[in-house]
Amino acid sequence: MRAAVLTVSDRSSRGERPDAGGPAVAAKLRELGFEVATTTVVADERAEIAARLRELAAAHDLVVTTGGTGLGPRDVTPEATRAVLDREAPGFGEEMRRRSADGFPRAILSRATAGTAGRCLVLNLPGSPRGAVECLGFVAEPLVHAVELLRGGEADCAARGAK
Repeated sequence: MRAAVLTVSDRSSRGERPDAGGPAVAAKLRELGFEVATTTVVADERAEIAARLRELAAAHDLVVTTGGTGLGPRDVTPEATRAVLDREAPGFGEEMRRRSADGFPRAILSRATAGTAGRCLVLNLPGSPRGAVECLGFVAEPLVHAVELLRGGEADCAARGAK
């Protein structure tokens, strides 16, 4: 399963701050069995994010973004993501917010979303490296299953022991 990581950050895209989130997410994806083929950084610009998402989704099974999911005026990752999705999968964002809020009440301010673009799953994560890796862990099992489904795998959830 091929994955790409897209960090959305004005400062990292300008070289003012090293990208810590992208490498942390890539490492976690490798632990989950993904081949991370691409990691890249873009500025918080809706059109640029959407264009890069379309490009990455066409060549990968999974595209994970980190950053730009909050309420700041430059946080436009969810809007850019929705512009490229065929179908939303809101359970991912709901579960990440629910689980994160147990230890970090401000997690409910996240607007992270997920969905499909063709046969690719796109998932938004927070910009904090720790928060991004934690959220990825919260949805790891359904994430892997969703990617397998999109690749044409077994669609019967009951056959896999789901409740």
